[in-house]
Amino acid sequence: MSDKSGERLQKVLANAGLGSRREIEGWISAGRVKLNGRIARLGDRAQSEDTILLDERPVGRKRLNANERYVVLYNKPEGELVTRHDPQNRRTVFDQLPKPPSGRWISVGRLDINSSGLLLLTNDGELANRLMHPKYRLDREYAVRVHGEVTQDKVKQLVQGVELEDGPARFEDVVESGGEKLNRWFHVVIMEGRNREVRRLWQAVETRVSRLKRVRYGPVILDSAVKVGQWRELDKLERKALLKAVDLRTDRPWGRLFRPDTQQGRKRVHSGLSRRMKASN
Repeated sequence: MSDKSGERLQKVLANAGLGSRREIEGWISAGRVKLNGRIARLGDRAQSEDTILLDERPVGRKRLNANERYVVLYNKPEGELVTRHDPQNRRTVFDQLPKPPSGRWISVGRLDINSSGLLLLTNDGELANRLMHPKYRLDREYAVRVHGEVTQDKVKQLVQGVELEDGPARFEDVVESGGEKLNRWFHVVIMEGRNREVRRLWQAVETRVSRLKRVRYGPVILDSAVKVGQWRELDKLERKALLKAVDLRTDRPWGRLFRPDTQQGRKRVHSGLSRRMKASN
């Protein structure tokens, strides 16, 4: 019988940076989480003195009590995976980032290996869950190079909606932004984050995406100062806008990966490449 005090178990583990709340709900359903010696159930609540095990390994008290929130913007290059472990030992976005002082990085949505651009990562599972949840209707903007004939009828069809194998989908907006003949650039806005959805929408109108770059996620924009393979922490206004967009209170302090009064902290943009070089020395 679950205690009515405390926080829901999936929220406690998400706040500890172990994963998104949705992921953790799956772990609980699969019997991977124990609470005070018994297999946990959805609906269980946990308090600071409870003992929690994930895959028979205890989740440390320090990790559970960690409260600082970290968010970074990373400009993902093509060829990197948004996964923690790859059997083929290919580069992942997590190889390029510093380890957060508490919890671990959770990616806000994904970009496939052939896509590039803005990727948000946080140690706050509750924030990550809300940023991805359809309830908050956060729009994503992409710059897309399309190969094939794009007519006004096709654009109209993409905005009105097409039927994909996993249900109907549509762009909120399609704006031409350059190129010529059969290779043209468009900016598109979409409200969802289904697997390869932008590519599949264009394919549905008999065209092919040859380049895909995310340039905005909700209120956060990929600025030109962040080159490919670099990352930066969000500034004060971006942090405020992000929390407001998902109705999240500022009840957790924001942490800084680098102190602003240090030489490294004064460099607003940081390179994943330089970090890899340091690690190899």
